Amino acid sequence: MGTVVQLRNQINNSYFQLKDSVDEKLVLVEEKIKSKLISDVDLVQKMTDYHILTGGKRLRALLTLGSAKLCGYTKGGRDINLAACVEMIHGATLMHDDVIDLGNIRRGKKTPNSIWGNHSSVLIGDYLLSRCFEMMVEDGNLEVLKLLSSTSSKIAQGEVLQLQYKGETDMLEETYLKIITAKTAELFSAATKVGAILSNSETKEKEALEFYGKNLGLTFQIADDTLDYNSNLKNFGKKIGKDFFEGKITLPVILLFQKVNSLEKDKLQNIFKQEIRSKEDLSFTLDLINKYKIIKECYKKAEHFINLASNSLSIFKNNEEKKILEDLTSFSLERSF
Repeated sequence: MGTVVQLRNQINNSYFQLKDSVDEKLVLVEEKIKSKLISDVDLVQKMTDYHILTGGKRLRALLTLGSAKLCGYTKGGRDINLAACVEMIHGATLMHDDVIDLGNIRRGKKTPNSIWGNHSSVLIGDYLLSRCFEMMVEDGNLEVLKLLSSTSSKIAQGEVLQLQYKGETDMLEETYLKIITAKTAELFSAATKVGAILSNSETKEKEALEFYGKNLGLTFQIADDTLDYNSNLKNFGKKIGKDFFEGKITLPVILLFQKVNSLEKDKLQNIFKQEIRSKEDLSFTLDLINKYKIIKECYKKAEHFINLASNSLSIFKNNEEKKILEDLTSFSLERSF
């Protein structure tokens, strides 16, 4: 057990190293988000305060700040403003996600929709997006405006695509990758590319960071989807089964459906066609996941994207910022929080 904990700590350190390297600016990002979400409408203020209070890892903001630093951006506060923009887009998508998924808990806290209702949560998500677009216009860079507005559009399309395939256990792996590219990887990709745009980097550097972010995002989402079925990690504080109970078809289910026998296949299909799944249904599915060694296969798939992400940074000179971003690929796959 000691070896596992040591490995986990080493992996998590890559995240904290990135955080420490831009810590002063991250504080300013938090202040920027808070100042931009001030409202005279009492309910808006309550909900946005709650949203800020329950903020997550700020990984996308960190990627914007870290990428800008890697590319030599030092003067001005545009990286702070745009890191805040990226986080606000992410926050808006989470609010909309929780409404679609009827989510009650996120990051161990009640979701806004479970407290104030779906209508208010959708509108607050829209409020975050509108504030974000104001900031993008203020920045004045058309390349950034085009990139982040396009990314927002792709995220919405990814949500619809996922809804379209809800409960379909025979979903193609290719379709799953399209969904998570749109829902997750596109914003990671935009976050890292923004850092290069800010620094007036060459096209090849922009493309390298864009490619890095995309593959990092794919790794991150595959790992997240896999954690939902990894009962071996229950002691690490990760609650399993959230995606399962919501009826989402993710990589573990797709790979499992390809391996099970006909009787198991029929039962799996029936489980995911139901409106409500039971704890017994989850236990049955987890037993099959273990039987066919699906977790290991998922991580093997993710390693492909890790290698692509890490290799894309080869055009940058060796320095501390590059090393941190390279190490972050392991955090995305094997983090414990």
